[in-house]
This record gives sequence, C-alpha cells and structure tokens, in this order.
Amino acid sequence: MLQSLWQKYKKSMLIPSILVISGLLFYFYFSNSDSSHPQEELIETIQPIEEINLIESAEEAVQQQVFVDIKGAVMYPGVYELQSDQRIIDAVQLAGGYMENADTQYVNHAQKVQDEMVIYIPIKGEQLGDVSTNLLMLPTESQNKEQKININIADVETLTTLPGIGPSKAQSILSYREENGRFQTIDDLRNVSGIGDKTFEKLKDSITVK
Repeated sequence: MLQSLWQKYKKSMLIPSILVISGLLFYFYFSNSDSSHPQEELIETIQPIEEINLIESAEEAVQQQVFVDIKGAVMYPGVYELQSDQRIIDAVQLAGGYMENADTQYVNHAQKVQDEMVIYIPIKGEQLGDVSTNLLMLPTESQNKEQKININIADVETLTTLPGIGPSKAQSILSYREENGRFQTIDDLRNVSGIGDKTFEKLKDSITVK
C-alpha cells in the first residue's frame, strides 16, 4: 500500500516541478536578453559623442591658426603660420631671428599675433613717421585707409606691389638706397636705373619717403 501511495505522490509532483523549472528558465532567459539592450544603447550613444568631440577639436585647431607677414630686418622675411596664443617673438624666431642692424627698441615682443598682421622690423637709423603703424599694421588699419609705400624702408617683396615695378627694378631701388642713402623726395626715384618718366608717373601717387 505504501508503495502505491508513493507512486501516486511522484506522479502528482512531477507536473508542478516541470512547470516551476520551465518558469525559472523562462525568467532567466528573458531577463538576460532585456539587460543587453541598455548596454547596446549606451555604446551607440557614446560613439556619436566621441565623434562630435573629435570634429569640434579639429575645427577649433583650424580657427586658432593665424598667418603673419613679417618684413624688414629679419633673416627670412615672409608669411608664417602661428597659433592665436603666440607672440611677436615667436614670429621673429620663425623668421630666423633679427639681422645685426635690426632696431628692436619699439618692438613689443610680448604682444599676441593676429591674423593678417604685418610686422615690419626697421634697421638702425631708419626714421619712421608713426612708429605704431610702421611696425605693426593690423588688418583693420590696412583696410580702413590707403597705405602709401615708403620707398626708404620697403623690401623687394613690398616694392614689387607697385605698378610697373618687378623684382629687377625693386632690387635696383634697394641697391640705390644702400649706395646713396635715403631718398629725400619721391622724385629721387627717377635716378634709379630702369625707372623712367612713364614708370614714375604710374607709381608716384602710391609712394612716400616719410
């Protein structure tokens, strides 16, 4: 009799046990499956943020770049690329430093550079009318008023911007200035080899000696 009761008990407990085990398996399967989705969504959210930060960093680096034109008594005059937080002294160093006859008493080496800034370094003995506008010509200054070229301090590159003056005539002007000293009047430019009356008429309104 005990044996038959045991058999009935086992049969009666079998089905509930199967149901309980199935329920537990179902619960663990779907809880693990659901928990993976937030992680995937988090990864998908982080990746675009990182890409945006990289793009913003690249754009900011480009915006900080400035180009400065340094002329006069430096070893290698020209246009140089700097960052907006750099100073005049950095531009001078990029240009190879000063020549021996450079006059640096009015140069503010600590001033920050600006895009399209023109820096002119005079030589000793040059007489500059307005020191501030001759040494540092910012874009606002050069755009707001017409600038005449001082043939007593201009380099070859600047002289070639004059009408009728190419590299050869520009070098002749520099050679004449070195041999004979400063031009006293703009008419003295007629004494330079290669500059005749027609050339002088074209450029006389664009030059000064002061």
